[in-house]
Amino acid sequence: MTIVQPSTPLASLATIPFTHERVLISTGSRSGLTISVAVHSSRLGQALGGARMWQYENWTDAVADSLRLSAAMTLKNAAAGLNRGGGKSVIHLPIGTVLTDAQKRDAMLDLGDAIESLGGVYMTAEDVGTSAEMMAIVAERTDHVCGLPADRGGVGEPADATAAGVYASIRSTLFALFGSEDVAGRHLVISGLGQVGGRLASMLASAGAELTVTDVNLAKKDFALLLGARWVDVAEAHRVRADLFVPCGLGGVLTDLVIGELGSRAVVGAANNQLANHDGARELDARGILWAPDFVVNAGGVIYLDMASRPDADQKVIDARVATIGDTVTKIFEDARKLGITTLEAAERLAAARLDATV
Repeated sequence: MTIVQPSTPLASLATIPFTHERVLISTGSRSGLTISVAVHSSRLGQALGGARMWQYENWTDAVADSLRLSAAMTLKNAAAGLNRGGGKSVIHLPIGTVLTDAQKRDAMLDLGDAIESLGGVYMTAEDVGTSAEMMAIVAERTDHVCGLPADRGGVGEPADATAAGVYASIRSTLFALFGSEDVAGRHLVISGLGQVGGRLASMLASAGAELTVTDVNLAKKDFALLLGARWVDVAEAHRVRADLFVPCGLGGVLTDLVIGELGSRAVVGAANNQLANHDGARELDARGILWAPDFVVNAGGVIYLDMASRPDADQKVIDARVATIGDTVTKIFEDARKLGITTLEAAERLAAARLDATV
């Protein structure tokens, strides 16, 4: 089985092996924006993955992002034990574009039409650049959307569950390093204080962790002050001497240069596609830096969306399931050590075994 690696560089479409079941590229009839809906796999069930609206240099970059992100969702959903395939939607915004509320609405209606045309093979949700409220607009055109606001009959955004899964992964990573899951007194560097990173920072501060934080939005400095955290520039964050580096922004942060300069003993965070290239896992291993694979760590959100959308949803059961992400991270660390492979390879084997079991 060939799977596009979640770390595929965003260079060009030519660099990405095409293993997807279906990719729809369309121009929104209302918005005029290029919309890419990529379904990588439906082997385990209906594909599930969020809708991203972001600025790219070229529409082909947005399509390439949908390909690599949907492939990562196949791995994420399989490793999380969900009966879901992998898919992703990406709406291309030209650099410098700022949409009005009316234009955002048009874009979401166009997205809904694109998803509906696929006949139910893919379900979307909020992601970078979108929200639960925007998914409610998508729902005007298709039923194949989840994560709507509670007042619209939905289950809301999954950020709390994603943060909880990352927190469990942090505890497992600390145990692997120090023999204790206790975060009190441990120094963590969080890069990105958005929906997930901000929640995670609050959880860690409450548990007594020492925090160094950063974000491209300088207004987040006030939040850092409330947490009692030290603020550093984004470009300097990875160099800070700490126990853990916690990337919670956009992907591709672990470039060759950054890996060579990392000041932490391990990396575990919410950001998707953290590796700028697949070989980054070996480079981290060679430096003795423990990496918890992102598509395992940040699966709390899709677990929540999948389970909370069921008629028999039980929040306690969902919370317990999200907490098991930490157990999966521990297993990946153990398998990597026993087999002499990288943690990425161990995580990919875990996902592939479940996918292959369906053949």
